[in-house]
Amino acid sequence: MIGIVMFFAAMVLLLVGFPVAFTFGGVALIFGVFSSGPDLFAFMPFRIFSIMENTVLMAIPLFIFMGIILQKTRLAEQLLESMGKLFGPVRGGLAISTILVGSLLAASTGVVGASVVAMGLISLPVMLKYNYDKRLACGTICAAGTLGQIIPPSIILIILGDVIGIPVGDLFRAAVAPGSILIAAYIRYILVKSYFHPEVAPAMSMDEDLDRRAQIIPALKSMLPPLILILVVLGSIFAGIATPTESSALGGMGALLLAVLYRQFSWQMLYEASLEKVKVTAMVFAILLGATAFLMVFTYTGGEEIAEAALLGLPGDKMGFLILSMLVNMILGFFIDFVEISFIIVPMLSQMRWALPPSGLKSS
Repeated sequence: MIGIVMFFAAMVLLLVGFPVAFTFGGVALIFGVFSSGPDLFAFMPFRIFSIMENTVLMAIPLFIFMGIILQKTRLAEQLLESMGKLFGPVRGGLAISTILVGSLLAASTGVVGASVVAMGLISLPVMLKYNYDKRLACGTICAAGTLGQIIPPSIILIILGDVIGIPVGDLFRAAVAPGSILIAAYIRYILVKSYFHPEVAPAMSMDEDLDRRAQIIPALKSMLPPLILILVVLGSIFAGIATPTESSALGGMGALLLAVLYRQFSWQMLYEASLEKVKVTAMVFAILLGATAFLMVFTYTGGEEIAEAALLGLPGDKMGFLILSMLVNMILGFFIDFVEISFIIVPMLSQMRWALPPSGLKSS
């Protein structure tokens, strides 16, 4: 039961407000020494070196760099302004523009925090100015920002590919359809909501004398640069021309070219973007090291065996395992970020999934 107690102790410390990386690493150190002694961590340096030498994880800082550069080029602001004029006469047009711009920004950056902050600072004041319902406006921004988790190139897909052992390119290819369906579902909800309740998302008052072509052409000009960058990054992966690590470097160079194109490039901006990239990357890898130590101690103390036995006793077939996995991830998502879930929960569920017999849980 030491592993189970360790897991809940880590959850309590996270709720109190302790940093994630130090919580997992510190809890693993205390419980590991208490249960098996300091010799348990003798092979920990080898685990750390294997993480640092992983070429797949090299794509994370490069994609983070690409996202930060694009965030500083005012790309989202220009996109929202152009699409706002394009969809403004439609009820809920600003919210639809926010979803579309958020999806393009998410596909360009792959970082949820960058997308949410950018869309919140840019689109929320505009929607409130046109008397949008605050709940709909905030929900739209959160939904658009979190598209960065599923729309490639996504940091979480890179982490999941490394953890589960699946090629990152295959995950990118598989995430395109669900991401597109999610965008369409958000837009449909906004259209239906604004149709039955016009007051929550009123249409913008537009200049009647403005030619329609004068609205479409600026919108297309604003959409083309990020679309080209997305096609170059993802197309090189899907076509087998480059690996995700190589395409992330290509995306970083493309983001710098966009910064030059939008006349936002400066050495000060490059320095600030590089410094912020180092901070975010250090946070991700610190969490990775703490989660690795935590998972090692959790496994050696027998916590994984208890969790596996509980899963094998579930009613139902493999569908029961799938439902429980989704519920566990959803509940933990309220308290910890996707990085910790990917490094701690997903490996456990993945190992237990392969341990299931072909006929399902019931037969065992």
